[in-house]
Amino acid sequence: MSVHEMHLKAINAYNTAYAKYSKFKVGASVLCSEKVFSGCNIENASYGATVCAERVAIWKAISEMGPNSKIEKLCLVTKDGDVPCGLCLQVMSEFMSPETEIIICTEHEVKQVKVFKDFMPYTFVL
Repeated sequence: MSVHEMHLKAINAYNTAYAKYSKFKVGASVLCSEKVFSGCNIENASYGATVCAERVAIWKAISEMGPNSKIEKLCLVTKDGDVPCGLCLQVMSEFMSPETEIIICTEHEVKQVKVFKDFMPYTFVL
């Protein structure tokens, strides 16, 4: 799956985000076993019930592919090319290797491509 294809899937998810409260839309796509899963952030008036795009995409992949699956690549789209939050990084640590590629984008361009360990070199894993 090319970066361009992953970017397009993440843009589509970005455009469906429910960001009524923060106005901060996010879209994500993940590659897992040659299949792409996408997700958007979905907010709630009870902010603790809000869920991030990265987690939606990862949970969709794991729920369909099984708990032993590994995410092979993640693409994230925000207005300014922001990086994943700490909660999402922790969830990623469960299903990604340190070398998993993370593609950070805006709707119009790829801003940076790094590997997971660049964002979270130390994880909380038992």
